Amino acid sequence: MRHHLPKILLFSGTVFCALNPAFSQSILGFDAAGTQKEVALETKFDQQLKAENLRAHMKRMSAHPHHVGSPFGKEVAEYALGLFKSYGFDARIDISYVLFPTPKTRIVELVEPTRFKASLVEPGLKEDATSGQTKEQLPTYHAFSADGDVTAELVFVNYGIPEDYEALEKMGIDVKGKIVLAKYGNSWRGIKPKVAAENGAIGCIIYSDPKEDGFFQGDVYPKGAYKNENGAQRGSVLDMPLYPGDPLTPGYGATKDAKRLDHKDAPTIMKIPVLPISYGDALPLLKALGGEVAPASWRGALPITYHVGPGPAKVHLKLEFNWDVQPAYNVIATLQGSEYPDEWVIRGNHHDGWVYGANDPLSGAVAVLEEARALGELMKSGWKPKRTIVYALWDAEEPGLLGSTEWVEERQKELEDKAVAYLNSDSNGRGFLYAGGSHTLEKFLNQVARDVTDPQRNVSVADRLRAKVLVDGSPKAKQEARSRSDLRIGALGSGSDYTPFIQHLGIASMNLGFGGEDGGGEYHSIYDSYDHYTRFKDTDFSYGIALAEVMGRCVLRLADATVLPFEFQNFANTVQQYATEIKQSVETLRMQADDHNKLLAENRFQLAADPKEPFTQPEPKSTVPYLNFAPLDNALATLEKSANDYARASNGAEKLSTGDLKKLNEILYKSERYLTHPEGLPRRDWFRHQIYAPGFYTGYGVKTLPMIREAIEQSNWTEAEAGIMRVSETLTNFAGQVDKAVSLMK
Repeated sequence: MRHHLPKILLFSGTVFCALNPAFSQSILGFDAAGTQKEVALETKFDQQLKAENLRAHMKRMSAHPHHVGSPFGKEVAEYALGLFKSYGFDARIDISYVLFPTPKTRIVELVEPTRFKASLVEPGLKEDATSGQTKEQLPTYHAFSADGDVTAELVFVNYGIPEDYEALEKMGIDVKGKIVLAKYGNSWRGIKPKVAAENGAIGCIIYSDPKEDGFFQGDVYPKGAYKNENGAQRGSVLDMPLYPGDPLTPGYGATKDAKRLDHKDAPTIMKIPVLPISYGDALPLLKALGGEVAPASWRGALPITYHVGPGPAKVHLKLEFNWDVQPAYNVIATLQGSEYPDEWVIRGNHHDGWVYGANDPLSGAVAVLEEARALGELMKSGWKPKRTIVYALWDAEEPGLLGSTEWVEERQKELEDKAVAYLNSDSNGRGFLYAGGSHTLEKFLNQVARDVTDPQRNVSVADRLRAKVLVDGSPKAKQEARSRSDLRIGALGSGSDYTPFIQHLGIASMNLGFGGEDGGGEYHSIYDSYDHYTRFKDTDFSYGIALAEVMGRCVLRLADATVLPFEFQNFANTVQQYATEIKQSVETLRMQADDHNKLLAENRFQLAADPKEPFTQPEPKSTVPYLNFAPLDNALATLEKSANDYARASNGAEKLSTGDLKKLNEILYKSERYLTHPEGLPRRDWFRHQIYAPGFYTGYGVKTLPMIREAIEQSNWTEAEAGIMRVSETLTNFAGQVDKAVSLMK
């Protein structure tokens, strides 16, 4: 489901320390003897991995469309189930029953000033063996759009995000009663119709402009990797910042007999009709627009002058859907722990695709299968994990994280008690390691990255990424790459199956993969195929093996560590940075308001106005109050002391008695739970984590310290003060758990 990889790399800002792979170095959670034993085990694990297995699995699993509810989707789940069983896992399929709408009517036509009917078709290509299976393919559409039949003037709204509507307002353009045309990019797709509806639009059309996703980037498919004029991006527009998962069963599992909302009453289903189109279909619509010339930053790469409208272009948009409940097949495979069977290390990736899904998600799923096979081979040689290992291949991720969310909601209490960590991947490509996750695992992940060799450069994947940061990073990132031994991983918002684990239950989570050298425009189209992937992505599957090596180490170390490898100094430092950013944002807002009002008082806006145009005096801006950050500062100081105390006390913790080790590890893996709040975030109580959350208007994109940050962005100062108090209490309670661990070690 996630965005194109280069955007994730940019967003997460992920970098790692520059440490040479030196297996003589210690490993978090192991003493010296344990480290040697672990290194030997990981070497044996690596020796089992075979790229030809990943290739064979991808070809088999991408042979037909495998969206949720499709015959081949079930066959893919059963194929994976058989593999897990053959590897020695106790495997099963857990079924949820989720709403999955599919289209029965799709019409986009220009009715004025000329006539044009969009084809809404991605044609098969002779160079792409599977692309011609038209009867099995889902057509281009947005799942969870509203039904609708509307005709109205068209308005071009750039990316269709809140600041674009602010710009339109300054132009004197109102979209009320209009159909809007937005470009993909700069936010998750579901935000675009949501904001359009909030501004009074009655329909929304989204297209991929070739400037970001097409011929401007390189040769188009099949000659090159990039989106051709007929390609279109399917996807969900479920309002996931409210809650992900089945929209009819909010907060509880979608079992066969679960009580369900009527789909017309479900709050996360979009309120207006919305449809994706290709840039070939978008061109006649854009050509027909009049009105102001679009601002320079709004213009794309099509051979036209971009106008905003409204009109004279008038568009008819008609959409009807089948609102069916479908079974989602989650494949769950378990290796029972020999010492701590009730402590679970969970590793997941989804298996459903919008069509063939070779890149998204199978490039990650085939690495999961090969990891599991390698663990099975270790089992045959006599190894047994200390903790239980759970491998999961989720269904129905693409429509809105349905499979994983319903599985988590149905097993909430058991997971709160037993889940040590959740390790996620999605699609995987070629290039640089990227990562986001809980910062209590940041040092752990730095050590893993230190010990895996990049297949192209023959240096550690950490060293390769650090070199890139030193060349291409921001000044701050470059400085930290030189001075900080552990460089930062990104914070998690949403967009893949880690979301219910970390955001709802407070289970420490990671999301990993490779990319940055594998551009393309196949995302969520029929061209996300085996042929496309093996020509333009990870062509020899060497980075699929690298992903398995990274994730395999994560699984093995978490499963076998004497002391779980959580660490708190990096977390404390990261949250301190978030707090500093928020304080600076308040100061910036205050200065902007003061400067604006000073100019207003001096009547200098009139001097700057065009004398030929009518002048409207700007409104004064509200004064930004002084927020009391003292409780947050005190909580951060407490957290820093607790983190430092833990770092000192944990040296030699492996020597604790068996009983105390069990108590210590339970404190450690449950510590992330204390970063949640039972009331959740304002207006969206499903999201409980108080340090990370997807933004209300960013969709996938993370907001850190979200209650405080979003209140400030909305000038809701009362809520910002309440957020400061809540986050301060949360961090103090979390520090209290760290102190419990310190006391146990003393």
